Amino acid sequence: MSTPALSHEELRSLFLFEGLADEQLDWIAENGRVEEFPSGGVVAREGEPATCFYVLLHGTLRMTRMVRGDELEINRTDQRGVYCGAIQIAVQQGNESYGSSVYAIADTTFLALPAAEFSVQFRTWFPMATHLLQGVLLGRRNTDFVIGQRERLLALGALSAGLTHELNNPAAAAVRATASLRERVAGMRAKLAKLARGDINPDLLEQLLDIQETLVKQVGNAPKLSAVQSADREDELTDWFDDHDIDQSWDLAAVFAQAGITPVELDSLLSAVGDEFLDGALRWLGYAVETESLMGEIEDATTRISTLVGAAKQYSQMDRAPYQWIDVHDGLDSTLVMLSGKLRDKDGNKVIKVVKEYDRTLPQIPAYAGELNQVWTNLIDNAISAMHGHGTLTIRTALEKDQALVEVCDTGPGVPHELKQRIFEPFFTTKGVGEGTGLGLDISFRIVVNRHHGDLRVKSVPGDTRFQVRLPLTEQPDA
Repeated sequence: MSTPALSHEELRSLFLFEGLADEQLDWIAENGRVEEFPSGGVVAREGEPATCFYVLLHGTLRMTRMVRGDELEINRTDQRGVYCGAIQIAVQQGNESYGSSVYAIADTTFLALPAAEFSVQFRTWFPMATHLLQGVLLGRRNTDFVIGQRERLLALGALSAGLTHELNNPAAAAVRATASLRERVAGMRAKLAKLARGDINPDLLEQLLDIQETLVKQVGNAPKLSAVQSADREDELTDWFDDHDIDQSWDLAAVFAQAGITPVELDSLLSAVGDEFLDGALRWLGYAVETESLMGEIEDATTRISTLVGAAKQYSQMDRAPYQWIDVHDGLDSTLVMLSGKLRDKDGNKVIKVVKEYDRTLPQIPAYAGELNQVWTNLIDNAISAMHGHGTLTIRTALEKDQALVEVCDTGPGVPHELKQRIFEPFFTTKGVGEGTGLGLDISFRIVVNRHHGDLRVKSVPGDTRFQVRLPLTEQPDA
């Protein structure tokens, strides 16, 4: 219920109005109303249109905000004269929403002023203060924007550097393999010419070509040998070559062992060509086997390059609609590829183990894929940094009721309990000066919650920190 507003004396007893002139107090008295709320009553609801500026006259209020799906109390007071509701009247006109919810704890009385009209009067009464407040707000927004842009550019630079490093390795391997291949092909031609000059029987040459074809096919299917197994195989082959007076037997032994060739197959070759052509045949077959192995290396390297380029395209969502139905695993995998350089130490050794616990039955979801990739980047990069160069990164997906759950887990020291409520705040960071802007989790929260109507929260104990992202499986009305 409401009653007429207060007298000049009563208004001047409130610290907000103690310095106002009589005509200003007249306006407040004429336009304000005293409103009473019973215990438990709702004074203002977060997100609803801000229609009133409230000043507490009597009682106790409780103020809350929604944080990651939970209603968090941010203030509770019985101080006479405190204000709430449409508090940005000086800097924002029209379309303002309540930034928090306000509840009456006991029977509570407020002076309620109409927000739109009070905003006009405030600007008229205090033009300089209005400009100062507007400047502060605009400066804060510009600062947020500039630092946010820098955060994205720094992340892009780090990803580009990592991708360049990842591309350089297979590219260099392909160049080396190509150079070696050229040498081996030249050697194979020379050995074939020597065999031909040795007046070899055409039937024998054809048989030798058949043996070459069999051994070459065997290269691609050869089982991977451990270091011990490979050494044992090379010793067996070396002994066979020495028994048959073959020079530089250790070189041939390494080549043939890699191809999965055993002394038994060499016995078959000896039976086919005889002692006279054995050395030349072995050298020629060795070149053929090496050539096949090198072509396999080139294929692996170029496939790796193609995979990296594909991952980069998937990550950037190039040539794709911003809002689409996606498989979240595609974005997670491409992000891991982009950040793979951070999983290794400076010598290229992998120091962060990656475990993927994917629920492949998870259906596609409607999402802004490029923005979600930014979320995965922030969460995975934070997890890697938290482990300080050693640990296990686990990416887990699951179906949880009507939502897709994505967990990014690390084995770092964890988030202290007193910081859990602050880590999603803008500019809050636990990193050293110059190492982070404190906007990564804030940006991630806004993408997940505001853009996708999902939820982002953290669960953490030492050795097990989990950032949980929940995303709806169906399109939202305002998507």
